[in-house]
Order: sequence, then structure tokens, then C-alpha cells
Amino acid sequence: MGNIINEIRKTLYDCAEESYRDFNRSLIPGDIAPILGVRIPKLRKIAKKAAKENGREYLGALLKEERGGHVFYEELLLHGMIIGYLKCERKEREKLLNEFVPVIDNWSVCDSSCITYKFMKTDMEEWFDYLLRYVNDEREYAVRFAVVCMLNYFITETFVDRVVDILEKLQHEGYYVKMAVAWALSVCYVKFPKKMKLFFKNNELDDFTCNKAIQKIRDSLQVSREEKEMLKGLMR
Repeated sequence: MGNIINEIRKTLYDCAEESYRDFNRSLIPGDIAPILGVRIPKLRKIAKKAAKENGREYLGALLKEERGGHVFYEELLLHGMIIGYLKCERKEREKLLNEFVPVIDNWSVCDSSCITYKFMKTDMEEWFDYLLRYVNDEREYAVRFAVVCMLNYFITETFVDRVVDILEKLQHEGYYVKMAVAWALSVCYVKFPKKMKLFFKNNELDDFTCNKAIQKIRDSLQVSREEKEMLKGLMR
């Protein structure tokens, strides 16, 4: 088991950049695993190669290590990315996610992993139901995982009303949950402005999340100056 971990770890060492490590560490607060400094495009290349050759073996090895195999931040990122790149059936993918979501410990691992989960564009009802199990989770990054997947794949004509209803009712007090909710609502506004104008005029969001969502919308280049002025008046 250790051989595959050491083999990929050597590749990570070879790709690491000290200056990028320091920059990346400044963006990710909290108690996380040491960062080597491997850029995301290189990590994606490593993850895709592993998914084709020995992805299941690598994920299994990470999970079976006595103290967990995620010695480095990049290994946790690889774990999440490989799940997206593996060719497998939905049930196996659910099992892999069930093992991964509990070990997410920062926003970067969450978001960089979720963006690889394009498999959610198929069997959408089933995947939406899968995400629902996390929206009332006590763990901050488990909830963020659900919200970020929703904003990436489910802000569509079919799902937007359900997504907005879930976002409005979320009660988790975690900062990174609130910021994800604000981000998701801003995406909803850009895609469905008429619907979301009414929402922002009358909603049950806490003031922080509401204002952050409006701020993100006003930062968008896809929103007109007139709309931005109107939204400014809705800030609490």
C-alpha cells in the first residue's frame, strides 16, 4: 500500500514550488496538512494519470494508512480530484464520496474537488438527492461540499427553485458555509435575474449572507450598472 503513496508523493515533491507554497498557505487559514506548493493544473494532470492507471489502489491506500494517508494538503486534493476523473458507476462513486467528504478540512480542497464532479450532470435527480444528505450536516465542509456542487451543476431551470429554497433555509453558522451560500445565490441571480430580484426583496437569509450575496452580484461583470444600484438599496 505504501509504495503507491510514496510513488505519487515523489511526483508531488518534484512538482513543488516553494514560492507557490507560501502564497497558497496565506490563502488557506486554519489547521491543515503541510502544503508542498504544487499548482492546481499540475495536480489535475497527476490526478488524471492516476485515475487511468491506479486510482482505486491509491485511494484505498490513503484510507487504509494507520493515521490517514493525507500527509500533505496536495494528497487530500488528489483524493478529491481522482474521484471525479475515475471511470465508474454511480454507486461506486457515491461510496468514494462517502469516504472523502468527512475528511475535507478546507475550502480549497472542497471547491477544487467539486469542480471535477461533472458526472453530476447525468442522473441529476439521483445526485441532487445525494447532496441533500449533507445540507443539514453539522460539519462545515460537508455542507459547503453540497452547496458548491449545487452551484456548479444544479442552477438550472429544473433545479433552481429547489436550490434557492435549500439555500434560504440553511442554518449552519460556519463562515465557509455562509460564503458558499452567498456565492451560489449570486450565480442564481446571474442566470435567473428576474426570479432572484424578487427573492432579494423578500427573503429569510441572515443579514451577513444576504449582504455577501448582493456584494458578489454587484462585483459581477454580467450585471448592469442599473441593477447594481438597485441591489445596493437592498443591502441591510
